[in-house]
Amino acid sequence: MPKDILIVDDAQNIVLSLEFLMKNEGFSVRVASDGDEALKAIKEQAPDLVLLDVMMPKRDGYEVCQTIRACDDWKNTRIIMLTAKGRDVEREKGLALGADDYVTKPFATRELVAKVREILDMESK
Repeated sequence: MPKDILIVDDAQNIVLSLEFLMKNEGFSVRVASDGDEALKAIKEQAPDLVLLDVMMPKRDGYEVCQTIRACDDWKNTRIIMLTAKGRDVEREKGLALGADDYVTKPFATRELVAKVREILDMESK
């Protein structure tokens, strides 16, 4: 059974490229365009991993990350935050709130796929 990835980003071009990339790697993919949609999708079915943009309407990625980590039912859901904000302060905040990794846009697709595989492999050990 393929691992389930939820892509959460309000930039349609990024969503399309990530969706294509992850499906091409054999993952099951769902999409949400803002923080509220993301939490609704997670409540319906917790994904194995969330690719989570930081800057979004309604709820930002930090708030979504914090909400996921506060729920015991979602403790096994892995989170990679994606953002154009590359300063150490933002990275540290994301990791402190419970993200498993933090990737700065623009990113190399091969590196992102490697991170996704690495984090999902960690989960099964």
